[in-house]
Amino acid sequence: MGCGFTLETVEAPYPAHWEADVVLADGGTAHVRPIKPADADRLRSFYSRLSDESIYFRFFGPRPRLSDREVERFTNVDYVNRVALIATIGAEMVAVIRYDRTGPGEAEVAFLVEDAHQGRGVASVLLEHLAATARERGIEHFVADVLPANMRMTGLLRQAGYTAQSQFEDGVVRMTLDLTPTDTSAEVTAAREHRAESRSIARLLTPRSVAVIGASREPGGVGQTVLRNLLAADFTGPVYPVHREVRAVAGVRAHPSVTAIDGDVDLAVVAVPASGVIDVVEECARKGVHGLVVVSSGFGETGAEGRARQDELARIARSYGLRVVGPNCLGIANTDPAVKLNATLADTVPGRGKVGFFSQSGALGTALLQRVAQRGMGISSFVSAGNRADVSGNDLLQYWEEDDATEVILLYLESLGNPRKFTRLARRIARNKPIVVVKSGGTPSGHSAEELGLPDSAISSLFAQAGLIRVDDLIQLFDVGQLLAYQPLPAGPRVALVTNSDALGLLAADACLAAGLEPRPPVNLGPAAGASEFGTALAGELSSSDVDAAVVIYMPPIPGKSDEVAAELLRVSKDVSKPVLATFRGHLGMHPALRVETPCGSGTTPSRGSIPSYAAPEEAVRALAQVVRYATWRAHPAVPPPELDGIDTARARTLVHTALPTATGAPSQTQSGPSAENQATPSKTGPNAEVGEAGPEKAPVQRGPEETAVQPEPGDAAGQPGPEAAAEARPETVGQPGPEAAGQPGPSGVAGQSGAEAVAGSSGVFAEPGPPVEIDAAELLSCYGLTVWPAEIVRSPDEAVAAAERLGWPVVVKVADPGASRRAGTVRLGLTGPEMVRHAYTEFADQPGQGVELAVQRMAPQPAVPTVVGVIEDPAFGPVVSFGLGEVTARLLLDQGFRLAPLTREDAVALVRSVRAAPLLFGEYGYPPVAVDALEDLLVRVGRLANDLPEVARLDLDQVLVGESDVMILGARATLRTPAGPRLDGGPRRLG
Repeated sequence: MGCGFTLETVEAPYPAHWEADVVLADGGTAHVRPIKPADADRLRSFYSRLSDESIYFRFFGPRPRLSDREVERFTNVDYVNRVALIATIGAEMVAVIRYDRTGPGEAEVAFLVEDAHQGRGVASVLLEHLAATARERGIEHFVADVLPANMRMTGLLRQAGYTAQSQFEDGVVRMTLDLTPTDTSAEVTAAREHRAESRSIARLLTPRSVAVIGASREPGGVGQTVLRNLLAADFTGPVYPVHREVRAVAGVRAHPSVTAIDGDVDLAVVAVPASGVIDVVEECARKGVHGLVVVSSGFGETGAEGRARQDELARIARSYGLRVVGPNCLGIANTDPAVKLNATLADTVPGRGKVGFFSQSGALGTALLQRVAQRGMGISSFVSAGNRADVSGNDLLQYWEEDDATEVILLYLESLGNPRKFTRLARRIARNKPIVVVKSGGTPSGHSAEELGLPDSAISSLFAQAGLIRVDDLIQLFDVGQLLAYQPLPAGPRVALVTNSDALGLLAADACLAAGLEPRPPVNLGPAAGASEFGTALAGELSSSDVDAAVVIYMPPIPGKSDEVAAELLRVSKDVSKPVLATFRGHLGMHPALRVETPCGSGTTPSRGSIPSYAAPEEAVRALAQVVRYATWRAHPAVPPPELDGIDTARARTLVHTALPTATGAPSQTQSGPSAENQATPSKTGPNAEVGEAGPEKAPVQRGPEETAVQPEPGDAAGQPGPEAAAEARPETVGQPGPEAAGQPGPSGVAGQSGAEAVAGSSGVFAEPGPPVEIDAAELLSCYGLTVWPAEIVRSPDEAVAAAERLGWPVVVKVADPGASRRAGTVRLGLTGPEMVRHAYTEFADQPGQGVELAVQRMAPQPAVPTVVGVIEDPAFGPVVSFGLGEVTARLLLDQGFRLAPLTREDAVALVRSVRAAPLLFGEYGYPPVAVDALEDLLVRVGRLANDLPEVARLDLDQVLVGESDVMILGARATLRTPAGPRLDGGPRRLG
């Protein structure tokens, strides 16, 4: 900053898209939003609750109260050059963070957290959000002056993950943060998000006490059912029925309200009519309840009025720091012996096991739990989300990743609120814990999620990319789940078959071939085979290096010594690192004779090493094939997208921003001489600085050596400060900013930045989305090392011949319409002379009619295989890359593969091979082998482009010819659109 920097006054509307509900480090929630003039009294109340130490660290001296002028300045900002965000819980402000622009691309930052809420991670999440707003306004650096004694705050700034610099001068540490997102900042954000969301679910599933609000004496009533199930499960803490009129329910003393309960209440199950739920939420907030399970119906599933009530439920609960399961849900359960929680409407909950189970359907939940119990499987915990107003599958994934008691995750999904985040989490978690998913078609009306725009085949492809095991129905969900829960992963697809029925052995072998497995010849022991024969045969197969898994088929024609056979199978398979599964007398589930008892010897649920049984061999093989594919995916190490040469992202962004319309009201800023009224100078710092007073300009600060931000704080021990404590324990304050003169507002932007340059989703700036703009993508692709085969538009036969001479023979004449490649008869190939070109031009001119543009293009080397590559910016999943062959048949059959951008090399390899027509690229069916490696490189580069530029709403490379040594892009069109906001899983942490 220096002389000559001038801010122009602008009027910016209230940025509603900056509002967000956030999860704090201890699992509670808060609401983040821009400050408003109406917050004046809220700010005064907040300030009155601060300690002298917090005030000293913020203002570098005592300041007993804020003057009216100071309050007015702090609450009246322009949302461009002067921005302040506040965090609220209920009606109270608990923290504030602000920046004031001090020069081109630079702003001074300060924040203050109420003492009672320090150590909860409020400052770190506010800094994430303010950094995002700053980047949106063209600010690249934050500067903060911090007293040396405030070392925890210095640590917080460094631990944000941004590149940090520091310099000590005049008794103050000046910290400078480069706000450019880095891999480290992304990792820090993800780690904090993970811990916070995991803890928010842990508070729900491990309560020390439970209140059932709406528990009545009515037999079969919803509230009484939940209460009786809690008592029957022998919940380890106190249970409090709440009913306004009765003295006791199910023999337990009732309370007229939750606030009338003497002890603490961690979890409240709400079973009152929908119209009274909001009042209950506010009452629970006053009591200090941590979480709610709303089993009441009458919300989004009933129509628009119910949906509005549901949205209000989520908003109010989050604003008070509460997480909500439901509404219209079955409830939650935790089989941990230290908890024994059954806060559901289901009287049957399976015993202790290693499977975490999430179901969005409340109505289906009871049947699902019964099915699990019938199979003899155990669960670690269960959550039925119902209409999913708040807690979702993403939250449970975060929790189960941390939960040592959960080894397998089963999901029944009816909707996806944040699909991009879901796939990001799944890809990380599936590296250690398998995730099996049933995704039903469509989205129920009551859910807080939009319909997905991608075809179901695309969703399956994206799930596979993330390592998810997607199955078709609930039977397959449990078939795969029981194999994963009790047997090791196979190392490959080679399957041994041991059977006492020749017919069933052949059926199993056929099923293996159909599922892509490699069966060995079945070992048929005959119908009279007993334990000795089965044990010897199975041991021989498992000892072979050519076997990765074994399927045992035991279907005796007459009752035999089944228990002896089962015991021998368990003995032989014990301590073998190859999975064994069975069709044991047609039993479905965990047969009692095939179970390995739990270490405690209870025998109620099986443990690792138990052999799952299936009703038919085909079902066993089908489950095994799913697990083999997952194990293959997991065996390949996770690698980041590769570094690419020839990439010029800055030029690509300039091209995109130039092509898009200038945003209405885009902020601007000019560089000019000093101005008595508008010149921005730094504020004083130190004990005598007055807020709003422009002090003399400081000498330039010499920045210290670059410091790389450190990893976030480690986890905390019980009863000690949360994970943010290392950076956010008291006091949570930074020295004051004061860049504006006399509080005069000013606008945004970097000096000399035009409106067009300010509209850039790829650089964090957003505007109202304008009309789509279609461009020729050749220059854009060149920024990513890709060349479009040159073509020239021609308007006469003579122009066509001249173009052919320039481009070089042979050439093609084709219809220039980008969609012409999808129609037959729109191209003439192999034209080697002027007369052939003239004839082709005349032929086209006569057929399509007047006004159709024609193009001449040099003919690509042959032989080559035509393919099609595309990109769409999906509202839910973000940038998605598609691939298919360009043959008419492949197009008609919609033979396409899909992957989320950016792509790794492995993603590109899998994408090419995911289409059914892929063998044509590898020299089969008479086609020549082509340069698949060059095609894979192209896909990685297109994925990089898609990830870098959210303005690219659509990109079509049609066709891409894959030749013997290279790829040739014959046509490329892009549709651009200004993003309305960040991608679903982009930007700072927020709840959906």
